This record gives sequence, structure tokens and C-alpha cells, in this order.
Amino acid sequence: MTDTTTRTAQAKPVGRRALLKLTGAGAAALTAGSLFNISNAEARTMETQTMTTEWDKTFPKSPNVDHQKIRFKNRYGITLAGDLYLPKNHADKRLAALAVGGPFGAVKEQSSGLYAQTMAERGFAALAFDASYTGESGGEPRNIASPDINTEDFSAAVDFLGLHPSVDRERIGIIGICGWGGMALNAAAVDKRVKAVVASTMYDMTRVMSKGYNDSVTLEQRTQMLEQLSRQRWADAADGKSAYQSRYNELKGDEAQFLVDYHDYYMTPRGYHARAVNSGNAWTRTTPLSFMNMPLLTYIKEISPRPVLLIHGEKAHSRYFSETAFAAAGEPKELMIIPGASHVDLYDRTDVIPLDKLHSFFEQHLR
Repeated sequence: MTDTTTRTAQAKPVGRRALLKLTGAGAAALTAGSLFNISNAEARTMETQTMTTEWDKTFPKSPNVDHQKIRFKNRYGITLAGDLYLPKNHADKRLAALAVGGPFGAVKEQSSGLYAQTMAERGFAALAFDASYTGESGGEPRNIASPDINTEDFSAAVDFLGLHPSVDRERIGIIGICGWGGMALNAAAVDKRVKAVVASTMYDMTRVMSKGYNDSVTLEQRTQMLEQLSRQRWADAADGKSAYQSRYNELKGDEAQFLVDYHDYYMTPRGYHARAVNSGNAWTRTTPLSFMNMPLLTYIKEISPRPVLLIHGEKAHSRYFSETAFAAAGEPKELMIIPGASHVDLYDRTDVIPLDKLHSFFEQHLR
């Protein structure tokens, strides 16, 4: 049973110490001195990463789906890597298609791949892809993000799907998970080829990086962080390479529960993947810069009249992101609250993810 009404949620405040711990869902705002007290992480520097031929997903391969590893380029010339899932025995039928991205700092072998394969089992062509500069996709320096480039990554996936012989290009939707929920909404607003959009357990990465959790960062703290990030550019330019943040999701004790939840997904056999930024790797120190003054949801109303479905856990620390997006979006829209679910539950718990709802939503709106 799900609650599809929207209510104002007063999220439990996150302490300053927890706020400063960077998580796999995104960097909270950093206060003075923190950027220069973190270590470098190793970074791969190949423009185009080698694509493995092995099944190295965090979920089992479905016998009801055909799988193919593919490459395509975005508008900036970066080569992206993806996994294309097609239902078996679809013959010459043109299929409705879905592009699936996220979470922020994850790879296609994790949550997005699970969503994509599951939707292919239900009759859709589905493409899970690695964001620019991450996973098996190209771009350097490694492990850097941008709200603009990552929004473009979604549109590039739509480019690929619209040219595929098994896809009906007039029936393409997108799914964004966690931090890629905000990217998906931004992509749908600007890319009119997208006919329907779902954001699951959504983060607005521009909001959390510029304002911190629950918008708790003061102007003074924001100014301090921008001062540090600006000066880090000089350090990187002098070194001729990017410096990296501390490794993600390594617990030291006394973390907030949502940080423990991230660790339990990204750092255990449940969801660990060596290529994921969140699985003990790191973003560049200057990654937050491009998120600081580019609000992703500025034009969310322009998705209308195409439908928006927001899915979030009742107990998720991030629930307020979906509630804000729901309030701002135009019609038709729906906010689906999953009783008892946490943020990370919607990454991979197929008994919690409302798969029937995803199916019916896209079946209705990609006709």
C-alpha cells in the first residue's frame, strides 16, 4: 500500500558533524578548512575506459532479457558506456524505451542497471549508462560531475535510443535515481523528446551542495566554501592535475543513520562495485563548483503537460527533495510515498521499489 498524497515533512536536522561527512548521494556543504584536510584518491586517466565483457553487476542476469554493452557520444564529444536491455523475443516490434541513470556516484552495474533490466523484463527497451567522467564512460579528470554535462548525458541516451531499430522514438521516457532524479527532471524540462519522467528517491544535487542538508548552510559558510574551492583551482592548476576528496562511505563511528545506510549498500557485497565513486573512491575536490549556482529545478514546470512521477521512502532523510519538486512541478504529477522505506531501500529492494507502478506509469504515458 502506498500513500500518494503530499505532506509537508519536517526532516530531522542533521548535525554539523554529519553534514560535513561527504556521502555517496552528494557533497554536503563544507565549512572552513575541510577541503585541505582530505587525501587524494587514485584516478584513472584514460579518455575512453575499457569495457569489461564479464557480467559484473550487483544483481543476477535475467534469463528473460537480452543484454548488450554499447557506447554512444554526448553533445560534448564524451564517449559514454551503457548496458542495453531488451526483452527476449520482441521480434520486429518497436518498443517503448527508457534511459536510466543514477544514483549520483554510482555506476550502471548497480541500481540503474537493476531498474533497467527489470523494466526490460516488463517489455521496455531500457538503457542504463555511466555518467561522463565515471565508470566505463570517457572523460578526464576522472570522477568529476556537472549538472549541465550530466543533464546532457540523459539527452545523449535519448539520442541513442531514438536511433535504435528496436525503439519507437516517439515513446521514450527516463528514470533518474537519487542524485540523478534531479538531473532527470532537468533533462525532461529541456528535452521535449522525453514523454514521461520518474525520479526515484530523488536528490537535488545543486540544492544540497549549495545549501547543505535541510538548507542549513549560512551565507558565511557558503562564502567560506566558495573561497576554498576557488583557491583549490590554483592548487590544481599548479599541480597540473585535480586533487581528490576523501574516500566515500568509509565509516569512522558516530555517523548519522543515512550515512550508515549508504555504507551498507556501497561498501558491502549488497551493492559494492569497484568502479563506483561511492564504493570507496572519490570525487575531485572542485566538483561542487558547478553545482553552487545552477538550480536544477528552475524550469521544472516546463515538463508539463508531460507526466512526472516522484517516488520516495516515508523514512528517507531526503524526502523533502521530492516534496519540494512535487510542489513546483506542473500537472500531471504524482508523489508516491512508500511506507516505512528509507532512501537506500529504493536502490535495490525489489520488494520495496513500486515496480508495478513504474510499469503502469510508463505503459500509460508511452503509448
